[in-house]
Formats: sequence, C-alpha cells, structure tokens
Amino acid sequence: MRFIEEVVVDEFLPTFRSLLAEALRERDLTQSEIAALLGISQSAVSKYVHGDVARNEQLLDHRGLRELVDRLAEGLASGEMRPVQALIEAEVFVRELEQGGLLAQLHEEAVPELAEYEGEFAVHDPDSSLRAAERTLSDVRRGLRVLENTSGFATLIPAVGSNLVQVLPDGRDVEDVAAVPGRILDVKGRATIPADPEFGVSEHVATVLLAAREAGSDARAALNVRYDESVVARLEDAGLTTVEFDAEASLEPAIAAALADDPDADVLYQTGGMGVEPVVYLLGGDATVVAERARDLL
Repeated sequence: MRFIEEVVVDEFLPTFRSLLAEALRERDLTQSEIAALLGISQSAVSKYVHGDVARNEQLLDHRGLRELVDRLAEGLASGEMRPVQALIEAEVFVRELEQGGLLAQLHEEAVPELAEYEGEFAVHDPDSSLRAAERTLSDVRRGLRVLENTSGFATLIPAVGSNLVQVLPDGRDVEDVAAVPGRILDVKGRATIPADPEFGVSEHVATVLLAAREAGSDARAALNVRYDESVVARLEDAGLTTVEFDAEASLEPAIAAALADDPDADVLYQTGGMGVEPVVYLLGGDATVVAERARDLL
C-alpha cells in the first residue's frame, strides 16, 4: 500500500524545491533569503541548488511545473507574492496532478491495481476561497507597485486621499474588498502607502466599486483620483468611457442611474457638492489595470 502523498513527498517535493531554489538563485536571492521564503534550512537550500537531491525526470520535463516555478519565483523575488500564496498555488497544482495528471500516473505505476478504477480522486477543491483571497491581495500589491513607481502620482491624490481596491470574484460587501488601510496620502509631494492591503478596510471606494458592479459593471477594481476637467478629458482622449453621477444623491442609486445606459463605462466621476469633494473613479478588471490608467494620465 502506497499513498499518493508518499509519491508527492518522494518524487514531487525534491524536484519542485530544487527547481524553485534554482530559479530564485537566478534572480539573485541569497541562500538564506531562499531558506526563509521556502521555510527550510539553509543547508537544505544548498543541497537543492547544487543538485544534491534525486529529481524525477518526468516532472523535470513537465511544462506546467516549469511554468509554475517561474511564476512563483518571479512573484516571490519581486515581493508581489507572499509565501502563503506560493504555497497555495503549489498545493492546487499538486492536487491537479493527483487528479488524472502526472502524479496520478506515478501513483498508478507504484500501485498497478489502481488502473482498475476509472474515476478520479477528488482530494482537494482547487477553487478555494483562500486562493482567491491571496490572488486578490497580490493583484492589489502589484497595482500599488505601479503607483509607487509612477512619478507625480501624488498630484492626482484628492484631499480625502486615494485608495486602490479590488473585490473577490464573487464578493458582495466591503469585507470582500481588498484595499489600503488608511488610504494613500500625499505626504510632501510623495504618494505614501501606510500598510499592506487588507480586506474590509475601505468603505467609500469599495462601496463605489460594489455599486458599479450591482449596476452591471464587470469591474473588479477601482482607484479614486482628484477631479479636474482636464483629467476627464485626458481619459476620454485615451478612449475610455466616462459617466457622471450626482454627488449629492445617495451613492448607490446615483451610480445605478449613471450606468443605466452604459454599465461598461471605464470611469465614474462627480463634480462635487455641499461638503463633497469632486472625485474621479477609475474602474477596471484588476488593480494593475486601474493603476496603469492613472499612470497614463501623467
């Protein structure tokens, strides 16, 4: 009797870790940095990097594994992906290989009697909420990176501050929206991001995004910037669809009315009112898209 988990430990894990350690070394990470990211000892990293472990040739030739390793190494090295997200991505990949993929094949070779069964082993659900949450947080971090590297972005921050938000694929309330705690502020001419993104920390921009989605928009991300006629004009010149809503009306009905004729609009804006600062809201498929639209305004 040999469990498929034994195949994972004996065949997949040494191959995967050695490939990932090599990929991280190619991105100039030290062995101690790699050890910290992978949660293993530095001596183990040394063995992986120097090829002192047995690797499965079939897994080495697996294109999907190579693509996964490259994606994880790039994300971990750049800081756009946390170790927990890398772990989730690797876990999902392993489960996919267990259910009719190469690991299932290796398991069948180790236990030939399994060939009698035509069904798949549904060990884990790859569409987990944790995976979706980590991907959403990663998207927001990537978008924030764009804003941090955009010279002059501070000039687009309204007095109330900006926030970059992204909702979970099936999110319905503010607790499902990842954003920057405390908002992005202009501090002496520099855009300052006070903390890593979290869920449930944005109220206003998250509510605007959720209201747009409720009105038929497919947008999953939003960013608010200061209003100016020239800002709206530049967005329109870039081929984006803009619609105005009433700042003094209740937010959700006002946005629903504005999007009634064109729910796919790329930009929402209001020109202010009694005690209400005029603001432009950029909408898009993910946080990087809206961050890049802000960058293109400068």
